[in-house]
Amino acid sequence: MPAILIAALTPAPGWAATTSGTFNVTASVVATCSVSATDVAFGTYTGAQLDGSGSISVTCTNLLPYTVELNAGIGAGSTVASRLMTGPSSQTISYSLYQNAGRTTLWGTTAATQSVAGTGIGTAQALTVYGRAPAAQTPGVGSYSDTITVTVTY
Repeated sequence: MPAILIAALTPAPGWAATTSGTFNVTASVVATCSVSATDVAFGTYTGAQLDGSGSISVTCTNLLPYTVELNAGIGAGSTVASRLMTGPSSQTISYSLYQNAGRTTLWGTTAATQSVAGTGIGTAQALTVYGRAPAAQTPGVGSYSDTITVTVTY
């Protein structure tokens, strides 16, 4: 009889059951960009041509196409080709901003010719802004400035 008792207490193979289910794992990636910039400082203007540069940092979602435009500034009468820093008594110093070190391609607001295109990589991308104040201007003594708005379209 002990053999019968042992057999009754031992689980029979094949009596275990299982079941399964599934679930989804999801995420969303939002198209976004941010921008910051450093100043273009020409230094002391003495009537000779002055060159300067600054930088723009653009951070966009990975693989997101974007364009960067620079407006004409806030100087009265400014254009993309001839921006104006304003100083004392509304005197001005004209200058231009360029996309390239050779200072041959203006940086402005016209798509495809004056804007800079890029594709986001998820981290900051640096773009250099090249400036030139031409020679032979005769501004009065004082400090001159302008404010440029950077627009990133994505």
